[in-house]
Amino acid sequence: MAYQIKILMLAFAIAFVISLIVIPILRRRKIGQQERDDGPKSHLKKQGTPTMGGIVMILAIIIIGAIVFLKYSKSVDASEQTMAKNLIPLILVTVGFGLVGFVDDFKKLILKNTEGLKPLYKMIGLLIFSVAFVLYITKVLNIGTETYIPFIKTYFTLPVWLYIPFAILVLLGTSNAVNLTDGIDGLATSVTALILTCLTVIGIIFNIKEIVVFGSITIGTCLGFLLFNLNPAKIFMGDTGSLALGGVLATIAILTRREITLFIICLPFVIETASSMIQILYYKLTKKRVFLNSPLHHHFEKLGYQEPDIVKAFWLFGILCSLAGIYFAVWL
Repeated sequence: MAYQIKILMLAFAIAFVISLIVIPILRRRKIGQQERDDGPKSHLKKQGTPTMGGIVMILAIIIIGAIVFLKYSKSVDASEQTMAKNLIPLILVTVGFGLVGFVDDFKKLILKNTEGLKPLYKMIGLLIFSVAFVLYITKVLNIGTETYIPFIKTYFTLPVWLYIPFAILVLLGTSNAVNLTDGIDGLATSVTALILTCLTVIGIIFNIKEIVVFGSITIGTCLGFLLFNLNPAKIFMGDTGSLALGGVLATIAILTRREITLFIICLPFVIETASSMIQILYYKLTKKRVFLNSPLHHHFEKLGYQEPDIVKAFWLFGILCSLAGIYFAVWL
C-alpha cells in the first residue's frame, strides 16, 4: 500500500508544479476560455481563463509513467516487469485521446477556428486509438473477451467479433461523456478522481498491479490539477484533458473486466450525457426544451444554484455510485 501512496503523492506534486509553470504561459499567450453567448450568463466572467490545462495532466502522467516503468522494468521480479510493460498501452491511450483533444483545442484557441476539430474527424481520431488498444489487448496480450455481469455475479465470454466493437464503444462513450461534463469549475476533474479511486480499489482487490499503479498516478494528477480547477478556476482542462481522462476510465474498466460496472460507477457522466441527448432529440421533435439548458449541470445553474453547490451535489452522487460500483463489482 505504501508504494501506491508514494506514487499518488509524487503525481500530485508534479501536476501541481507543472500547473504553476503552465498557467502563466497560457495566460501570456492569451490561450483562454471562449464562452458561448447562449450559456449561463455567470460564465461570461470566465472569458479568457487559461484552458488546454489537460497538457498538465498528460505531462504529469508521462513523467510519472516513465519513472515507474524505468524502475519496475529493471526489477528481478517477473510480475513487476510485466506490470511495467502493461503500463505502456494505458499511457499511450491516454496520450492518444489527449492528442485528439489537443488538436481540437489548438484549432479553437490558437488558430481561432471557432468550430475546432469537426466532430467526424474527432471521432475518427478517437476511433483509431480505440481500435489499436482493443486489438492490442485481444490479439497481442491475449487477455480474453470476458466481461463481468454484476447483477448475476458471473463472467460472460463474448465472441471476439462482438467484444471488439463493445470495448471500442466503451472507450468512445466514456471519453465523450467526460467531455460533456466538463462545463463548470472542478466538476469533471473531481468526479473523475472519485471514479478513478473506485476503479483503483477494484484493482487492489483483484491484485491487478498495473491498474493500481496507473490509477494512483491519475488520481494524484487529478488532485494536483484540481487545486487550480476548483471555483474560481485558474485553469480549465479543455478537450485535451477531458478526452484523456475518459480514455483512462474506459481502459481501466476494460482491463478489470468491469465495463458494465463502469456504467454504474459513471452514472454522473451517464446522466449528463443522457440529458444532452434528450434535449436535442426533444427539441428536434417539438421545438421545445425539456431542460432550461443542457447538460444537466447547466440546467441547475439556470435554476439559480451556484457552481460550488452543484459540484458538491455531484461529489455526493459520485461517492454513492462509486460505493455501489465496488459492491456490484466485488461482493454482490
